[in-house]
Amino acid sequence: MKTNRKLRFQLFMQNSVFVLLFLALIFLLGYLSHEYHVAQDITQSSRNTLTEGSVNVLKQMKGPVEITVFVSKDEAYRKTINDFISRYQRSKPDIKITWVNPAEEPKLAQDAGIKAEGELVVDFNKRTEHLTPPYVEQDMTNLLVRLSRTNQRAVMYLDGHGERNLIGIKNHDLGEFGRQLQKKGFKLANPDLTIAQGVPTNGAMLVIASPQVDVSEVEAKKIKEYLDAGGNLLWLLDDENTHGLQNIAEYLGLEITPGMVIDLTSAQYGADSKIAFASQYGEHPITKNFMLRTLFPEARMLDARGTDENGWQVSHLVEVAPNGWLETGKIDGKVSFDDKKDIHGPINVAVAMERKYGKKGQRVVVVGNGNFLSNTFVGNGGNLDLGINIVNWLAGDDNLITIQPKPLKDVNISIPKEGWGHFAAQVVFIPVFGVSLGLFQFILPLALLVAGVSIWWRRRKA
Repeated sequence: MKTNRKLRFQLFMQNSVFVLLFLALIFLLGYLSHEYHVAQDITQSSRNTLTEGSVNVLKQMKGPVEITVFVSKDEAYRKTINDFISRYQRSKPDIKITWVNPAEEPKLAQDAGIKAEGELVVDFNKRTEHLTPPYVEQDMTNLLVRLSRTNQRAVMYLDGHGERNLIGIKNHDLGEFGRQLQKKGFKLANPDLTIAQGVPTNGAMLVIASPQVDVSEVEAKKIKEYLDAGGNLLWLLDDENTHGLQNIAEYLGLEITPGMVIDLTSAQYGADSKIAFASQYGEHPITKNFMLRTLFPEARMLDARGTDENGWQVSHLVEVAPNGWLETGKIDGKVSFDDKKDIHGPINVAVAMERKYGKKGQRVVVVGNGNFLSNTFVGNGGNLDLGINIVNWLAGDDNLITIQPKPLKDVNISIPKEGWGHFAAQVVFIPVFGVSLGLFQFILPLALLVAGVSIWWRRRKA
């Protein structure tokens, strides 16, 4: 086709418009990428993004967070720290980072009390916490929870009657749960009610964790007076015996049905039938959006009555064993359901109670099981999460009720010792004679290069 000036001009205009549109498209894509950020974590354990619990904590934090990083000018180390903090910045953009080299500003590092290379100083609402390497999401989120907590009152626990101890190390104790509470910013206190005038009113709550011997009348009276004064209570029951606290049960309108929950579906998880798994949770701030599986070994059935006289509003929290029952007879050997004596599931094992008291509310939670928070079982399923949510609600920190972040698991590759799997691993991963013959590192790129040159050469000769 012959070209003339008019045709050349048309081609020039077409090409010019194409170039302008192409540049406009590039500019628009650059603008969109700057204004909007979309990321997808495809790792098996989602280690590049925050868990739901951490995101929820960040959403509750109103105001900027200042993070000062005391680290040398090692660019690789700084990048590692920045990548860790960036995961939080994506959910809370007003997290600001300041880099300080301790070698250049030793006075600043000394005044901040820096003891380790890479130490973080986190400031929020005029409160400060330190975080030292190695950095773990759970530690960082716990730090943010402590900074967010406005209520620093103590979690008090009754002791001296064989209770499950919040600082104990035995299997039946609650020491690990107590340690997690301290990580969340709570303090633990152990008032001696045999000599104290009463239960301190400046505490967040009183925990009664399954006494094994009777509480004295003097102590029971002081606990009753504490409740009369608007105190909050967490009561864990291991059986229908209240051990000297019957007056407290009556005061709360508590109904404890004799017997133990049997859940035959626990066999699916290789567990004993006396371990009951939660089937559903009640409508309550403690269990809102709570979908984790919890388990309650040797659980008891309980309920409570809210009346005009006591003023309690009662909510069922946890129902277990939908296909099980409450065994009211002796449990020795194989058990079976007796429709004349036993109660068919689901069985309620926890209640939350609330009422108005003066200008503030009063809250009580009673659980027909102490085992679920014991050192043996607190790490199973969502037991710890449920326990933390209960304590947060009792302390009045409803905005901190959330699913707690979980430590991320590392995934290791196991290389077979023989067969084709072993050969494939040698080709892909293992260096031979000091030189890596990795398939993805050298062989595959080299094969693509040879194929590309070959195709180019054939087209050139055609």
